[in-house]
Amino acid sequence: MKMVSTKQAQALLEERGIKISYPTIAQWVREGRFAGAELEETERGPIWRIPLASVKSFEPPKMGRPPKPKEEEGKGNKKRGGEK
Repeated sequence: MKMVSTKQAQALLEERGIKISYPTIAQWVREGRFAGAELEETERGPIWRIPLASVKSFEPPKMGRPPKPKEEEGKGNKKRGGEK
């Protein structure tokens, strides 16, 4: 299985049009969002190795507030203080 570093993963994601900062990718790896990622100890310190297949199939999480559940739609549009 071919493994890539977090910097290589960032470049591969950028080629797909997914612009993510290096610190964000590093955080996602620590959180386990890349399946099969392993922490490798080296002389210069630990580095993450991510399976290439995991990078190629990765979809970033949706940004922003999640949509309201169907039963709550329309409840927040009432004026405060009653009707005049």
